[in-house]
Amino acid sequence: MHTRPLGPLHVSEVGLGCNNFGRRLDLEATRAVVDAAIDVGVTFLDTANVYGGTDSEAFLGRVLEGRRSQVVLATKFGHPSDDEARGGRPEAIRPALEISLKRLRTDHVDLYQLHRPDPDVPVADTLGALGELVDAGMARAVGCSYFTADQLDEAEAAGADAGVRFVSVQNEYSMVHREPEDGVLAACERLGIGFLPYFPLASGLLTGKYRHGEAPPEGTRITGTPREETLLTEANLDLVERLVDWSADHGAKLIDLAFAYLLAEPAVSSVIAGATKPEQVRRNAATAAFRLTGAQRAEVQAILDDA
Repeated sequence: MHTRPLGPLHVSEVGLGCNNFGRRLDLEATRAVVDAAIDVGVTFLDTANVYGGTDSEAFLGRVLEGRRSQVVLATKFGHPSDDEARGGRPEAIRPALEISLKRLRTDHVDLYQLHRPDPDVPVADTLGALGELVDAGMARAVGCSYFTADQLDEAEAAGADAGVRFVSVQNEYSMVHREPEDGVLAACERLGIGFLPYFPLASGLLTGKYRHGEAPPEGTRITGTPREETLLTEANLDLVERLVDWSADHGAKLIDLAFAYLLAEPAVSSVIAGATKPEQVRRNAATAAFRLTGAQRAEVQAILDDA
């Protein structure tokens, strides 16, 4: 597994999203997934203090005991549902991280991320508090999530006074959700910020499991979830067929293309994908072997634009 720079960090090109831990997976299932990740070189682990009702952090702390140094550990704070640090209020940030560190059984996180922009708190105030955590050695770097290009520019300007800057932004990005291509990726390149895509497989749509004329498989993320089932439109299934054909013509599967398309973006540092089984982690990691040339990515973009 190759790594890419993310501020002062080096992260595996394929990362592991830990939102299933404590929600869909118990402790031992979490351990099996993390074991598989480390075995195949997926060492960037991304969680949040609200995942699994806080159990994601707690489970990670237990399964990483004795091998914390083998991973690059990221967590988040400030989600609207978060009782520990609602938004980016400076006075709540250190206590929130202290609680996360206790759950994670470590003295520092590698990347501490603001989960959502806070319209009620100047980003300079949030960055000031985060800078104190970096100075104290409690976080090696800081990032954000759900930021627009304008918000990234604002944060970059504020960081000059705060003495710390966001090194990353984590937003949804896939071949069926291309919003970051409309400004955010360009801002990341211009500012030297690493982009961390989540939901790269569009909740499983881009795995190839969902095809025209075939019953959706049972027990998957999309099946039985009304909000996710809205992805199964005729237009999306038509697109899947075209992408499956393109992938086959180039010796790959659709899942390989889904990761390769994102990794071909210069601003992307690591593609974050969740998993509920060790075999899913291994398959996600294997996608990193498939690379797109500039010409091939242009061909894929033309298919997406046409759709």
